[in-house]
Amino acid sequence: MESEFRKTHETFVPGSMTLPQEYYTSPEIFSKEKERIFRGWVCAGHVSRIPDAGSYFLLDQAPDNLIVLRDKEGGVRAFHNVCRHRGTRVEDAPEGMFSNSIQCSYHAWTYGLDGKLIGAPFMKDVDGFNPENFPLKAADVHQWNGFIFVNTGGGKTASFEQEYPGLTGRMSQWNMGALKSHKRIPYEVKSNWKYVFQNFNECYHCPTLHPALNKLADYTSGNNDLTEGSALGGFIEFTEDSRSMTMTGRTCAIPLGDLSPEDSRRGYYYSVLPNLLLNVHPDYVMFHLVSPQAPDRTKVISEWLFNPEANSKKDFRPEDAIEFWDITNIQDWNVCELGQKGVSSPAYEPGPYSPRESLLAAFDQHYLSIMNSTK
Repeated sequence: MESEFRKTHETFVPGSMTLPQEYYTSPEIFSKEKERIFRGWVCAGHVSRIPDAGSYFLLDQAPDNLIVLRDKEGGVRAFHNVCRHRGTRVEDAPEGMFSNSIQCSYHAWTYGLDGKLIGAPFMKDVDGFNPENFPLKAADVHQWNGFIFVNTGGGKTASFEQEYPGLTGRMSQWNMGALKSHKRIPYEVKSNWKYVFQNFNECYHCPTLHPALNKLADYTSGNNDLTEGSALGGFIEFTEDSRSMTMTGRTCAIPLGDLSPEDSRRGYYYSVLPNLLLNVHPDYVMFHLVSPQAPDRTKVISEWLFNPEANSKKDFRPEDAIEFWDITNIQDWNVCELGQKGVSSPAYEPGPYSPRESLLAAFDQHYLSIMNSTK
């Protein structure tokens, strides 16, 4: 397995520089990002959020808002949250449960969990009206290891496999589709969303910014196996006395799957454009969903997933993982905010990346290729 990975410095292109100031501050570039980066495939969350038929949550991915739900057959669907009558938002509660149908509160147009229009008062009196022509508009859905990806459109027609070739067949041994959510924490970060992604993609800062994390993992041990495109990342190895990223350094729950000895001593970290940051450990998964709000403001929702059988074990200590990453997250968000303040200064100019920041250079390159595309 080791031969599949490439050392960070071997993928580094000397002379790589940070992005110019306007990419972190310009409202025009931010607006272009919303159309080019955040339209198409977007991670909506984990399947454990909709366990039963009729359970749903809203995916607010401006300018779109979608209903993500579990249908009667157990499948996952996504519909644009727009009534086919006069365009009213059908559902406004951020999450909940539909009984057997979805009804717009304005004129009671009613849809099945499959999106078909099943009720439209007085419309039978309209000549030529056919309810089959007015279902809720559906969005393509793809599940990868329990994570729901929705194609929000914007003219992007690439399949999930085409957009993320590096994810195909990856991480299946962690059995992430069977995990259950234990905790969700929202954060407001006063920085550009790209700072959040870039900070995630390197551990060059770990010795100075994260003393607790630095005791548990050797930041120079990280190898990257996804080094270009929409998904980037690799692994970092725990120190000899550590077994996971927790307050104690010990595992806090039973293993997620049938892991090899190597995987049991590593944390895997992947960023998946446009909005998923994924931390995979032997005993739990923590992920961030990143939602840009303004050029200098980003909402991040962090969620912790565990083996559902862990609840019945006496040594289940989820707070060890949650507290560890809450502390680490706040340290990261703080430095992202300091970065935003610095890059907004007239004194800022692009600086050189180090060999430990090769994934940042790869992120910038892919980001610019999308932003500058003529398609």
